[in-house]
Amino acid sequence: MAAEVRARIMAGDLVAGTQLPSTAHLVTEFGVSNTTVQKALAVLKAEGYLTSRQGKGVFVRERQPFRVEVGAYFEPTPGGYSYELLEVTELPAPNDVAEALNIGAGDRVLVRRRLLRHAGRPVEVEWSYYPLELAAGTELAGSQRIPGGAPRVLADLGYDLQHFVDAVSARMPTNEEIDLLALPDVPVIRQFRVAYSHDDRPVEVSVLVKGSHLYELVYRLPA
Repeated sequence: MAAEVRARIMAGDLVAGTQLPSTAHLVTEFGVSNTTVQKALAVLKAEGYLTSRQGKGVFVRERQPFRVEVGAYFEPTPGGYSYELLEVTELPAPNDVAEALNIGAGDRVLVRRRLLRHAGRPVEVEWSYYPLELAAGTELAGSQRIPGGAPRVLADLGYDLQHFVDAVSARMPTNEEIDLLALPDVPVIRQFRVAYSHDDRPVEVSVLVKGSHLYELVYRLPA
């Protein structure tokens, strides 16, 4: 029952602010017990899909999924996207990052950790990794936000981004992700992105994490 109601909300068949039918109606529609209905509704409330209004009933959440265009960089604008730089540091590359960058396991990389917001709301936490030989001594190693973003710095270094490859998966969030993204009890969408310059050279690996309940990824691909 929870899966069916969730699917209707995500498809827009149950629009924002819609009041759900009575418990008796749901018992009949789904052929389940009153207890099962209450458990299903509790799951959807915990996930942020439904809200209760005292003395009125259960309603579909007001906030609908925000469609996030897939891109290398979003220009900050008033009321639009903004970035908060959380950390810039050096550390040994995780195994998947080292493999993607074609460097040795445990080789040190520069990492920039940021929080992406839209209209003030946290959308995504991201970790971007760069080979030290490329990033050391550049704006990427600084503790300030970068006008034009990392793509501009990489282009200035002679590494214009040509394409990137996303591997998209889902998992439960870490405690840090729950706090930064203000998540209810939902999985997160994880994008493991490798950005390539000329001659298919990997120059950046980003791990992008966002809540699965309020965000959709939009890819525009040539036919």
